[in-house]
Order: sequence, then structure tokens, then C-alpha cells
Amino acid sequence: MLTDTLIIGGGLAGLSLAASLEAKGQTYLVLDARTRFGGRIRSDAVDRERFDLGPAWFWPGQPRIAALIDKLGLEKFEQYADGDLTFEDERGSVQRGQGFASMQGSYRLKGGLGSLISALQSFLPENHLRLATKVVALDARADHILAITQNGESLMARRVVLALPPRLAAEQIAFTPPLPEAAVSAMSGIATWMAGQAKAVAVYDDPFWRKSGLSGDAMSRLGPMVEVHDASPEKRGPYALFGFIGVAPDDRRDEKLLRKAVIAQLVRLFGPDAAAPKTLLIKDWAFDPLTAAALDLQPQYSHPRYGLPEAMTDLWDDRLLFGGTEVASQFGGYLEGALEASENVVHKILREAQVDA
Repeated sequence: MLTDTLIIGGGLAGLSLAASLEAKGQTYLVLDARTRFGGRIRSDAVDRERFDLGPAWFWPGQPRIAALIDKLGLEKFEQYADGDLTFEDERGSVQRGQGFASMQGSYRLKGGLGSLISALQSFLPENHLRLATKVVALDARADHILAITQNGESLMARRVVLALPPRLAAEQIAFTPPLPEAAVSAMSGIATWMAGQAKAVAVYDDPFWRKSGLSGDAMSRLGPMVEVHDASPEKRGPYALFGFIGVAPDDRRDEKLLRKAVIAQLVRLFGPDAAAPKTLLIKDWAFDPLTAAALDLQPQYSHPRYGLPEAMTDLWDDRLLFGGTEVASQFGGYLEGALEASENVVHKILREAQVDA
């Protein structure tokens, strides 16, 4: 069977692209190597709530994500920001009242960002979506591209959209004929946003930090978490604190030791009530082979410059396209960037369809 567009990657970019093609009557197939959709968006359930282990925020001034949330009938709420910030110096000395919540004014999604993925998925026919299907090779033929999966299955499409980090594509997919050296170099040079990060979410029945006049925000020079925020639902429990782990990937391989260090730090920052969370969730994206390439284990000290390099355009007679957040020029790396990149690909496909008609 020949489909118009094969989308490799079922995160926000891939699913939003699929939804746009579905609305326009285009044929498509979405493949994802994971056993779930969402990519770096992952919301784990604890009791009746879900907590984000990947991205958690979006911001005013990001029109695409705002419009999509409204279209899908989802609800946003502002990041909790009442109370003082906590600061921990390199000796473990803790000070309070050093400022205010750094993420004040940002938005979160009721039910976690995973609800965005679930809502998008519900609009798409099941026979256009495939999980646990990893593409390991792409072969450009005269009138189609042949995709080979890890289990040896062959799929045909008129065009392929790589809605996954370019580094992963360069590292894990064999291209025939080989892509130009400049294209491969450009793909490998694009850092995968947040791929080297690890995130911890401690879930509690009681928001004890709020009762002590704290926002849940904390900054630390000791670690293992360098930054902590309130991750609670908008109106009810269970409540949560989450932190970005600043220890280098090679120094956090022992998860049992890391868990002990995270709890000890939460006690230093917020007091003895933090010692016994009902659940401590940890997701280390650096060791997720479907997120991080080898180069992504190097630390990022600033937001990379994203966009679509010229060397990655017009490949295979413009039948091989890139549609993940890292190729978005304005909002690259963000959720908004995933939608921006998807939008750019949709416009290109529909223009070609008009020309062919």
C-alpha cells in the first residue's frame, strides 16, 4: 500500500501534522518506535492526577498551542507562584525569601500535557497510527520512498516527514542513496532540546510548603536538583514538587543513590515533611535511546539556535522533509516549535498538492 505521507515520530509535531492532513483529506501513516505516543511529552498517573515528566509549561505569546488547546476543549491554568523562593548554596546552607517564583505567568495543562496527546490521538483513525514500529532504513526509489522497519516490514510513501530529532534520524536511520555529507553534518549538529535532562517529581498528599509560605520554587548550587518548582494540579491533590537534576548523566546512573539524594535535598529545602513522598517519579531522558543521541549527553548551557539549515532542504527531490521542534526557527525546542514545524510542513505539502492537481 502506498500512502501520500509517512510521518516518522508520533510526538506533538507528528500528531498535529497528521491531524492537519486528516482534515485536508490527505492519506498518511504515523509510525512511532515507542509503545506510546507523545515523544518527550509524558504524563504519569498518581491516584487521580497526572504529572509531567517531560515538558510542563507553555507561555503567553505562543498562538499555536493556545489555539490547539481551545480547539480540543482542554483547560490551562497558571503555574502556582504564591510565596517565597528557597535558595541553597554550594555548602547546603538554605535561605528563604530570596525572591519569587521564576515561572510565574507560565501555563500548565489540566491533566498534564499528556492530555493534549490523547486528545489529538482521538481525532485520528486508528489504522493511520502505528506504535512499536521503528524505522531503521529509508530507500528513495523513482516514484516512492521505501521505509524498512526494525522487524523487516516494508512500507511505501510518496514522501517522508522526519518528525523526530534530526540527530536521532542521522544516528539511527540508514539512508539510500546516502544523504549529502553537509546534510548529515547539519542533522548531527542540531542539539536535541532537553534530551540530556533528568526530571524528578515527588508527590505528596499535603502541600506543606505552601502552608509554610513557600512557592515550591527553589534554586540550588549543591544539587542534585538545580531547580525545583511546584508541580501540583490546579485545585486539588495529590500535590507535587518537581526538579531538574543537574548532575551529569554519567554521575546519575545509580538511580537508587539518586533517589536518596533527591529526597535528602527536598528535606533540606522544604523541611522534614518532604522526607516521605507517596511517590517519587524519575525520568532520565539522557538514557532513553528514542530521545537522546550520543552527542546529546554533552551539557547545554543555553537555548540552542534552532531552524532548518539549508543543507537539510531539497533532499531526495524534496520528498524527505523535517518536521520536529528543532527545525522551527521562531520557537524551536518548545511545544510551540513542534506546532510551528508541523505547520510549515503542512503548508509545503498542500502547495505541492495544488500544483499536482
